[in-house]
Amino acid sequence: MTLAFTKTPDVLTPEMEAMPTGTPRPPVRIVASTPSPVASGMTAEQVEELGRRLDTIRERIEAERGADDAAYIHDVIKKQRWLEIGGRALLFAGILPPAWIAGTAMLSAAKILENMEIGHNVMHGQWDWMRDPKIHSSTWEWDNTSPAAQWKKTHNFEHHTYTNVVGKDRDVGYGILRISEEQEWRPYYLLNPVINQLLAIFFQWGVALHDLEAEKILAGEKSWKDALPTLKGIGRKVRKQITKDYLVFPALAGPFFLPVLLGNVTANLVRNLWSHAIIFCGHFPDGALQFDEEQLEDETRGQWYLRQMLGSANLDGGPLFHLMSGNLSFQIEHHLFPDLPSNRYAEIAPEIRAICAEYGLEYTTGPLWKQYLQVLKKLNRLALPSS
Repeated sequence: MTLAFTKTPDVLTPEMEAMPTGTPRPPVRIVASTPSPVASGMTAEQVEELGRRLDTIRERIEAERGADDAAYIHDVIKKQRWLEIGGRALLFAGILPPAWIAGTAMLSAAKILENMEIGHNVMHGQWDWMRDPKIHSSTWEWDNTSPAAQWKKTHNFEHHTYTNVVGKDRDVGYGILRISEEQEWRPYYLLNPVINQLLAIFFQWGVALHDLEAEKILAGEKSWKDALPTLKGIGRKVRKQITKDYLVFPALAGPFFLPVLLGNVTANLVRNLWSHAIIFCGHFPDGALQFDEEQLEDETRGQWYLRQMLGSANLDGGPLFHLMSGNLSFQIEHHLFPDLPSNRYAEIAPEIRAICAEYGLEYTTGPLWKQYLQVLKKLNRLALPSS
């Protein structure tokens, strides 16, 4: 039993063939320009040489992709399905505390795996090269309240193209938080710490509403009529998720409706808190920079790469931690190569780190607890007017 994706055709259709992969490639426009303000301390020639070296890494991994990589994602999906089956089965006996605890833990792990290592990465197009219609960015629908098509637009295009550019990347603050000095302070931001905690608890709902651009609606920059198609898409997906987790599975448990319902609520909460922590620690701790729109002018491929390196942060940990983070613990590598298989990030990370050292660039990394405390401290500080 799995609810990770919708039914797909047995072969890729011509429409699927014509669709782009889940993530746009970096800009390929090369122009003569002075070094971007992002590239402090580096000449234009060094920046473009950096880009060529990173292109070489990309090309090598693309050429090496094969059976081992395919076996990896198939194995992860298989494990996720068995965790979900086992967790839901144990929750049917959830009147017994040990069964409820074990079932909720297994379902939580299944939801984290599906959200982070499977759904997020499949929809980035990391596995499109396999030409498997069931593991393809054009067909995957994840176990989340955000419709896949909307998420791919907001995340794959807006965020990964304009990473940490204030005013272009709406993930900087998610439209509700002040996470950069470049964001003009308003009294509303005094609630920064409270809103952040609410966002963490209800993270999948925040992600679902992100593409609605509610801040533009409230500012009068976008009408409700224009937002209606997006809102309807969100409503359909939310209805499906609520029906599955909070009606169907609890109802199948009969007299044990409440323990199953509570287990599903808890599993979604755990997934939300974990996803929020990993994502925020990959983008907003000390060392991860934000940029202004002027730095996008005449941006070359090398400068795009450089901005990804300086605007992201890694997390230290072992293999299990990396798996459960969706390998977003290698956020720097992910932002450089968002559509390469996630299982390759650990392999190329030492190369990227060495390149950073060679060019005198900071390779920001640290343990989860340390990065998360830095994020919380920043959110608290930016709740107040900048001095």
